[in-house]
Amino acid sequence: MATVASARAPAHLWIVGLLATAWNAIGAYDYLMTRTRNMEYLSSMPGVDAQEMLAYIDAYPIWAQIGWGLGIWGAVAGSILLLMRSRFAVHAFALSLFGMALSFGYMFFGPPGPEGTDVGMLAYFPYFVILIGVLLLLYSTSMLRKGALR
Repeated sequence: MATVASARAPAHLWIVGLLATAWNAIGAYDYLMTRTRNMEYLSSMPGVDAQEMLAYIDAYPIWAQIGWGLGIWGAVAGSILLLMRSRFAVHAFALSLFGMALSFGYMFFGPPGPEGTDVGMLAYFPYFVILIGVLLLLYSTSMLRKGALR
């Protein structure tokens, strides 16, 4: 008889894992480009002044900055752990959501962002990121319960 730990992973686990890794790699790239103050990258954001954006980010309190890092790197780790079929993917995605709560909490309830961040795609993007984070946590929890993660 097959044990729970040796249950075969469904094909959708690999698809979700690869898409999640690609998605979160984009987030990691954005984080690194912002934290290293890459002006060429920051200037490519439509409708947003790069210097204003950096000043806004530099003004984040330390807890929001830590939350941003946890949100990004927790999601990257969760995606990789999902592909490794590790039960710790659930923990990493939960840590990522905690980080999102800290960083987006400051964005939503702190001082307003630079001009241009409150219109169009930039206004709705944080909600989309949160939705993806919640869905990845729910998905990994489901895969753990079904025995696809060990």
